[in-house]
Amino acid sequence: MPKKLQVQLFLLDNLIWVIIAGFFLLNVVITPKFATYDNLVNIFYHSAIMSMLVLAQGLVMIIGLLDLSIESILAFAPGIALLLATKWLPGSIDPITCIFITLAVGALVGLFNGVFIAKIGVNPFLQSLSMLIMLRGVVLFLVPFSIFPLAKVYTYAGQARMVGNIPVAIPIVLIIFIIFHFILQHTTFGRYFVATGGNARASFVSGINTSKMVIWAFVISGILAAVAGLLAAGRQGSISNSMGDGMVMLSFAGAILGGASLDGGKGTPLGMLGGALLLGMISNSLNLLGVNVSLVYATQGALIFLAIIIDRVREKVRNHLLHQEQVKKMLCHEQQETNQLAIG
Repeated sequence: MPKKLQVQLFLLDNLIWVIIAGFFLLNVVITPKFATYDNLVNIFYHSAIMSMLVLAQGLVMIIGLLDLSIESILAFAPGIALLLATKWLPGSIDPITCIFITLAVGALVGLFNGVFIAKIGVNPFLQSLSMLIMLRGVVLFLVPFSIFPLAKVYTYAGQARMVGNIPVAIPIVLIIFIIFHFILQHTTFGRYFVATGGNARASFVSGINTSKMVIWAFVISGILAAVAGLLAAGRQGSISNSMGDGMVMLSFAGAILGGASLDGGKGTPLGMLGGALLLGMISNSLNLLGVNVSLVYATQGALIFLAIIIDRVREKVRNHLLHQEQVKKMLCHEQQETNQLAIG
């Protein structure tokens, strides 16, 4: 493959980082105090929760499906864990066990979604939509008022700070993204995972257990949503029934901006991190510029629309470039055959 085409495909696959660089430079000029150390740390910190949801959504999109339930899992998982520790079994569950219960609840909800979608054939949109509504209703019933105070161990990930006044949440999130990037890019499981999303039928014929991959996608999605719940609970020092409300649509925008495709089989965790950071930068920039809250909401809707357009345009450009390269190869091959016949 020619180097020029390789560069073009590389830029297409990493378009999010080009957009981030351009957006950053623009805000350095027009937004006061945007490029200060404290504000940059603030952007990373406030992107941490959304980045977990973007990664969760992105991984399910790579498998070719979607998960609407993650925003409710964000509140449901820590809510159930804390109710167990403080109300249903008071004094019998320590904070560290409570963290594991939170993750386990997220995994179980994901397993429930995955089994019904992969084994029974329920439509993923309807399955995850029903869970979104059902879990939110349960949370509203069980947690009518905020649960607080929370143990320091439980809030550590979302509240503690380290050297340089950097929130612990930032390295935690970065490590999670790096781990998933390594798994998808350099392990057999990752190759099977991406292949399932790219062409499920061909993957099944070639021996991949595609149902198992789908179930894993939703289990991982549930765990990541529970991690987002841990970070949210830590940041606000309590658990409320409104946690995560309205975040699922932006998770789609972040995942698509980061390179995931609605068609499945595409995207990388590091690209999704870029998508989450761009959402955080835009929100931060609008706040610093004093934009009206209603317009911020409208901007979020525009971002979702923009993400869909970028996904379609990126796919068309990629197909066009690959088609042009294929045509060049065919013409070159025909020319060589003509020359050989002329010599003969």
